[in-house]
Amino acid sequence: MTILVIGGKNGQLAESFKLLNDDRLVFVGRPEFDFTQPDTLKIVFQGDQKPKLIVNTAAWTAVDAAETNQEDAYLVNRDGPAQLAKLCAVYDVPLIHVSTDYVFSGDKGSPYTETDPVSPETVYGASKAEGEQAILAAQPNSVILRTAWVYSAHNKNFVLTMINAGAKNPALKVVGDQHGNPTCSDDLAWAIIQIADRYLKEGWNSEWNGIYHAVGTGDATWYELAVEALQQAALYGQKMPEISAIKTEDWPTPAKRPQDSRLNTDKLYQVFNVRLPKWQDSVAKVVQTVFNA
Repeated sequence: MTILVIGGKNGQLAESFKLLNDDRLVFVGRPEFDFTQPDTLKIVFQGDQKPKLIVNTAAWTAVDAAETNQEDAYLVNRDGPAQLAKLCAVYDVPLIHVSTDYVFSGDKGSPYTETDPVSPETVYGASKAEGEQAILAAQPNSVILRTAWVYSAHNKNFVLTMINAGAKNPALKVVGDQHGNPTCSDDLAWAIIQIADRYLKEGWNSEWNGIYHAVGTGDATWYELAVEALQQAALYGQKMPEISAIKTEDWPTPAKRPQDSRLNTDKLYQVFNVRLPKWQDSVAKVVQTVFNA
């Protein structure tokens, strides 16, 4: 009953899977498995024990760098996953693939549903959107989970950056006019395991095929997320800095960020009875883990 997690050497979500201590999980990543080296993709199907399910967490996630490294971004986010999906179809292995809110422009003004047309405005978002369609075309027995604003107590992410910055600076400026759904990678790993468990117990149901939104419950701005994280840090003795909300144009970046990329998660709940925790609760747990460590 092997569940193979791709991207397992240094990815934030893969690290969260490791914390589950689930002996069904097997991890593979670079250099043994590398989307930029297509010949390495077959390795996951050539062992003594063929995986029962594959979870792809590997991606090019450097949003700004993708603008000037388009070929690499498309290779990792579209072409590699498409080839993996073809192999999954050949070996009859379902695939769970992680995507992003950046497939949307952020102009809708209300939470996006899975049936809303994609409208990416960055190379990163476009490469992920095309990757979604390539996967579903190659291996229909796939679940694609769009997530957003991922953070945890490990690796590099916004919450840890704010805690570290708050410890060193008496005042911080954080963008306050972009809206999204903060998502703890530990919660996302838990959600994926719920789907995996259902498949391993019941077999794959073709009615599951397609795209879902999987993000923390509730929404926030980056400013509100920073305030919450730093207020939690203050409970452990870290001095609370002065935090000011600024506009997007006051913090220019090479890639345009979606102004409002909130995602509706009703479909995930209706099909799999899975809903991620409130983001504030998960931030509190992450901060506790950071300071207890």
